[in-house]
Amino acid sequence: MTTATALVDTRALLGLPDPAVVLRTACRTAAGRAHDPGLRAELTRIADTLGRPLQLAVAGAVGAGKSTLINAILGRPVAPADAGECTRVVIWYSYGPDDGLVVVERRHGAPVLRRLVDGRMPEDLGCPVAEVLRVRVLLDDPRLRVLTVIDTPGVDTVRAATEEATRRLLFGDDAAGHAQALVYVLRHLQRFDADVLAEFRALSGAAGMTAVDTAAVLSHVDRVPGGDPWPDAHRVAGRARAALRGVALDVAPVSGLLAETARCRLLGPAELTGLRALAALDDDLLDDLLLDLDDFTGHGAADLTADLGDGPAAALDAALPAPVRAALTGRLHRYGIRVAVDLLRSRPDAGPDALHAALLAASGHDDGLGPAVDRFRRHAHRLTAHAAVARIRRLAAQPARHPADRAAVAGLHRVVDADRRIATELRALALPAAGAAVARGDLLLDGPMTDELMRMVREDDVAAQLGLPPTAGAGEVVARARAAAARWRAVADAAGRTVGGRRARDVLAVLESIADSLGGPAAPRPGPAPGGSPLDRGRLLALAAHPSVPQDDRDALTRLARSRTAHRAVGLRGATPDERRAAAAGLAIRLRRLAAAPLPGPERATLHAVCDLYDRIAGPRPRETP
Repeated sequence: MTTATALVDTRALLGLPDPAVVLRTACRTAAGRAHDPGLRAELTRIADTLGRPLQLAVAGAVGAGKSTLINAILGRPVAPADAGECTRVVIWYSYGPDDGLVVVERRHGAPVLRRLVDGRMPEDLGCPVAEVLRVRVLLDDPRLRVLTVIDTPGVDTVRAATEEATRRLLFGDDAAGHAQALVYVLRHLQRFDADVLAEFRALSGAAGMTAVDTAAVLSHVDRVPGGDPWPDAHRVAGRARAALRGVALDVAPVSGLLAETARCRLLGPAELTGLRALAALDDDLLDDLLLDLDDFTGHGAADLTADLGDGPAAALDAALPAPVRAALTGRLHRYGIRVAVDLLRSRPDAGPDALHAALLAASGHDDGLGPAVDRFRRHAHRLTAHAAVARIRRLAAQPARHPADRAAVAGLHRVVDADRRIATELRALALPAAGAAVARGDLLLDGPMTDELMRMVREDDVAAQLGLPPTAGAGEVVARARAAAARWRAVADAAGRTVGGRRARDVLAVLESIADSLGGPAAPRPGPAPGGSPLDRGRLLALAAHPSVPQDDRDALTRLARSRTAHRAVGLRGATPDERRAAAAGLAIRLRRLAAAPLPGPERATLHAVCDLYDRIAGPRPRETP
């Protein structure tokens, strides 16, 4: 197998969102007319990226916990956490039906093929690290059809002399357009100081990222001394959000260790037995044992006897031998052990499911990291197109090497900035483009207006974009949209014909579109009684009837409403199971682009339920869990 056949091109599923179609066609047309080979190759690369999953890089300092967070994102303990040779190369986790295949791409010569060993990266890559361009790990996970996750080598500071050198350090030698979104991992700090802020800005800028495609994660929040780490973590995250306003879309505190353990279900029967033994101890004895985790991990029977006495020590050493203590320390640390012990004391019959659920809740994953990654996944088509637009604009700003190429580049520039014939197709990119303009300093906004724009970029629901609760009625939404439009009209008028002025007018157009779509008489549509299931036939038909839904999507939703099973609604007679899974994944990808449409709350809930349904049909191959 070659890398080319291992990758999945989403164009082979059910088509691209309209902005990507427009941009891909424009880039290929311009590439066909280009005289300079370098320009032709760059335009071809841009076009090719518009048919692939969004490429999300995870970066940060050495020891910040990148690999731990990647395992939490994937739900599998694949990424190497120890300081082996794998941590010095760029690793791409991509979709592939041959689950566990490792493709080591070399700078020169044919790729080397390896496989995961017991679900983890092999220690030996089959060639010297200096020869490795990148490593691709193929996983049979439908979520990776939309989002490729890139594990980058750790960097302590950004010292590269040029932007390209930093990008090469992070993402590999041919990384010019690879990473389209970034999760930057910072160790949890008591103070979010100017040096940390400067480092973040330098790395984000060198990676070519802006606020709309960047999220920051404060890791190791569970390592703060004391009991509950979360009050302090939320305070630090709040200060970080203020400091990174306009630079990162959000800052999420998380215990990466607990998130990895819970999401990957790393605690087996031996660890559960050991935790039950700890739960049976007196609180003071437990505190003594956990005071120094190095001593706790290295304790032998004699050491336990000195601390606990002959009887308790013998029982504890039998239930909690040194290897189990080491596993608990490595997978839970002090705070996680405490969370598990508290659960088992209150619910002695709690099993692995309840234990992992409690650890996940205590990790902060579902409040920060998980939503951030889900947002990238939902907006994958938009961010991919946004990255392509940014690269086209950079090309337009550079002098052409061949005089005849100026016309081709100028035509591309008109497509993304001036051609009103495709304004509707590119409307979904207006908000991220404005956010990027704020990060670059092209669009100057005060704090409240910046927060308003970042909220519109971050949220899917129209009411949430405008700062309203989900229960807000159409009248409230229209009034809020028109009030916001008045503010943005003033910004656009003040900025005039500058780049910032164009971006402000794009946001104004979005707000006016929201107000116009909801301000007139509501279109008649069928609907279920209040409280019905999001997948009721009436709700599906209501979503299909919404004016924002294109005809192809309307047909797919109508077919689902009229089918007795979701598998039949995929619409492939005589298809193999793999073909049905691929088609269902394609439907989920295509329908998710409607998240940017101004849908009312019930229709939006139905949309998410439909996408979740097709994700389950396209689900990963079952595998055993510990």
